[in-house]
Amino acid sequence: MFGLGVPELLIIAVIIVMLFGSKRIPEIFGGLGKGIRDFKKGLKDEESSEQKSKIDTKED
Repeated sequence: MFGLGVPELLIIAVIIVMLFGSKRIPEIFGGLGKGIRDFKKGLKDEESSEQKSKIDTKED
């Protein structure tokens, strides 16, 4: 994974804690998780609407 080992990941984690503080990190990652869920849901909705339009086109 991008050539990152345990020491590099620990350094990145320490920098993140220093920048945002330990209290804000759950907020940040919670928002990130919500964004990823919404993105996946949007992709799923798009796929289902494409399938629905293909079915409608075949019926015509």
